[in-house]
Amino acid sequence: MPDDELLAAHLQELRRGTVVLACLVVLGRPNYGYALLDQLERGGFAVDANTLYPLLRRLEKQGLLTSDWNTEESRPRKFYRTSAQGAALAEALRDDWSALDRAFHALDER
Repeated sequence: MPDDELLAAHLQELRRGTVVLACLVVLGRPNYGYALLDQLERGGFAVDANTLYPLLRRLEKQGLLTSDWNTEESRPRKFYRTSAQGAALAEALRDDWSALDRAFHALDER
């Protein structure tokens, strides 16, 4: 078994891209940052706020998310939603994820 530091570094690298896909999937329904953090964590994708918020801004800049401010409540919140382009990317990433999963299982069977 690798040491804890080595394992943590590789797990972080492995999960980095999966957070993008998880955000695109979850944000098929509008949500704001803090609630998204909670939803991702409950789904098994523990993400630090200092990682998530820059990621959301980057995905929005790339046209993969849209956002709107909700000022009807006492505290304004920025709601994000996956754009059509983001949904198409999420579908392509899911397809690739499935292909990789099948490839790993095929390697195990050899």
